[in-house]
Amino acid sequence: MFGDGTTYSSFLKSWAATARNHNNNEEESSLIYPSYDASYLFPRYDEFPFPSESTRKAQFAPFCKTGRFVMRRFVFQAKVIAELKAKAASSSVQYPSRIEAVSALLSKCIMAAFKSKSGSSGSHKPTLLTHVVNLRRKARPQLPEHLVGNIICYANALICADGEVEVELDGLVCKLRESIMKPGSDFVNSIQGSGGFHNYFKALNDENDVHTVVQERITFTSWGKFGYYEIDFGWGKPIWVSVAGFGESIISLPTVIILMNTRLGDGIEAWVSLLEDYMNLLQVDQELLAFATLDPSPLGQA
Repeated sequence: MFGDGTTYSSFLKSWAATARNHNNNEEESSLIYPSYDASYLFPRYDEFPFPSESTRKAQFAPFCKTGRFVMRRFVFQAKVIAELKAKAASSSVQYPSRIEAVSALLSKCIMAAFKSKSGSSGSHKPTLLTHVVNLRRKARPQLPEHLVGNIICYANALICADGEVEVELDGLVCKLRESIMKPGSDFVNSIQGSGGFHNYFKALNDENDVHTVVQERITFTSWGKFGYYEIDFGWGKPIWVSVAGFGESIISLPTVIILMNTRLGDGIEAWVSLLEDYMNLLQVDQELLAFATLDPSPLGQA
């Protein structure tokens, strides 16, 4: 792909602003112009030999499952998110973010589905919780949001590497917070310039070495800051932004959760892609359903 989610949202905003400018003669300053400077900041070094197993595609390949995939939408309203954040708080992370709290709960329940389906009554499988991180905001000074490219990295939290029987929300939040905070401005600086390509792939290899015990992977991507509900082509803003499903097709995919804001921005819609057998367990998980509503009508929600 030529760009990440931030690139696509910038493209849509620019397209919409151009359409409004054409129809309503808006100020030129309202238009958003993409920046193509990423290739100068992060130049590719074609002569550097790197093994194919060090690519992101290769890293996710072992965790792809083949079968009938289904997508379900779990909606967390603002009130229950506040309750979930309080339940997930600890002395280490006193104020979990909305994303951390929801990610922790979904991770706990999906891991329970993995464990139940495997028939194990003992410990959980070592699982990697992965969050997609926008490096534009990690840089100092920050890089512009309209910088085109895949300006991302993956924050990984290893769970149950020591054979834990139970996982708790506060512990998951701590691991998630630690992993998301790890890639900072020093990392962004290290992957820029002539030596950046080498440093980036070295970081990938280091991840491979650390995570050799991993058996499952759950990947989260948050679209809450993309501003989709503010995109207006001239005929009004959207009343609902959704994600395309798979039509219950038999395909090969990893476990992926897309987190989006509800229309007013204070709730979260979690679009969960799982093998059908796992989803059958997840969608009746009472701990999850105590906080989330399964596929409510979008017309009746804030």
